[in-house]
Amino acid sequence: MEKTVTRQGALDLMQEWTGSESLRKHMLAVEAAVVAYARQYGEDEESWAVAALLHDFDYERYPNPERDESGHPYVGVAELERLGYPAEVTNAIMGHADYTGVARESLLAKVLFACDELTGLITAAVLVRPDRDIAGLTLKSVKKKLKDKAFARGVNRDDVRQGAAELGVELDDHIAFVLAAMQGSAQALGLNGSE
Repeated sequence: MEKTVTRQGALDLMQEWTGSESLRKHMLAVEAAVVAYARQYGEDEESWAVAALLHDFDYERYPNPERDESGHPYVGVAELERLGYPAEVTNAIMGHADYTGVARESLLAKVLFACDELTGLITAAVLVRPDRDIAGLTLKSVKKKLKDKAFARGVNRDDVRQGAAELGVELDDHIAFVLAAMQGSAQALGLNGSE
């Protein structure tokens, strides 16, 4: 039976499974961007928030260097299916990891993929700023960091570009949109220079 999903339920589950504050903040950053897109596209903000909050919730417990079914996101999605989470959410989570081979068919799946790596790049760009405040971060600065392959090496630049392409938006517009969404949640993300 399909579960009625709530943001609070997803947040509780994410926090239960994830001890790392930086990973929690990553999922909150992805949520900020994904929910902003849900609002823009007139989609259900609650279910999109759930997918964003849970897309990496199993990553810490089940990292997947082998990229097989014994780790992330397979384990987390199996748990979500057991709990009755809807297929739209679980399919989007599976699709955010290219190695699963799950096609990103829904708009939610495309948005989740497009926002995942980009939020990591933006966060890294803020954390190297002397003031550690996202308010002063510009599109130009993010684009410069995107081109610098030595910066935030863990961010897959191809995924950032492919995500924008799959959404059918210009890369600059996508970066600006995600940056603005994250700026709107700066305090919750710890990116307002206060930490």
